[in-house]
Amino acid sequence: MAMTETGDEKTRRRRGAALEAAILDATWEELAAHGYENLTLEAVARRAGTSRPVLSRRWDSLAKLASAAIARYAVQNPIEVPDLGSVREELLLLLRQVGRRSSPKLVRLIYEMRKDLEAAFASFADMRSQVGGAGYPTQQIVDRAVARGEIEAKGLTPRLVRLPVDLARHEMMITFQHLTETDIFEIVDGIVLPVWLRRR
Repeated sequence: MAMTETGDEKTRRRRGAALEAAILDATWEELAAHGYENLTLEAVARRAGTSRPVLSRRWDSLAKLASAAIARYAVQNPIEVPDLGSVREELLLLLRQVGRRSSPKLVRLIYEMRKDLEAAFASFADMRSQVGGAGYPTQQIVDRAVARGEIEAKGLTPRLVRLPVDLARHEMMITFQHLTETDIFEIVDGIVLPVWLRRR
């Protein structure tokens, strides 16, 4: 007679990084299917084939678990912009990719999390730091533009480097709509490039 593997046996077999990855993937799937407001530890545990205490030992709040899942999704789906020989063209392509990846549904999901993140003494900046500052999508564009002599690095603070994507996300957060071509051109031509080029 064939024997079936229980959830506890699966949990014992999967440990460390493998178990954490399974939990975060299950959390992302629950978020995508039901939203943050309907997220529960029980549902995540069931989908991941583990138990609620296993989740609670690793994350002490739903907000932190959800932010870790979103950060993992971002790492697995990086935004990459090739060298187009122009800082403007690269910024336009970058924001189009940001707009495609950050659907209104995902933006609304993050908006729903804001109060719980505050209660957990966390923030969207903490969520972003989980992804890793070195991989911030505008940094490579800035480095290439500096090398080409289009902009100067002096005075270009981390906040200014983040400006294009932060403005795009703010627009989507406020409107709960897809980023339009008009939005993208206004952000790049009306705000970011004038600020960056002023430092030449």
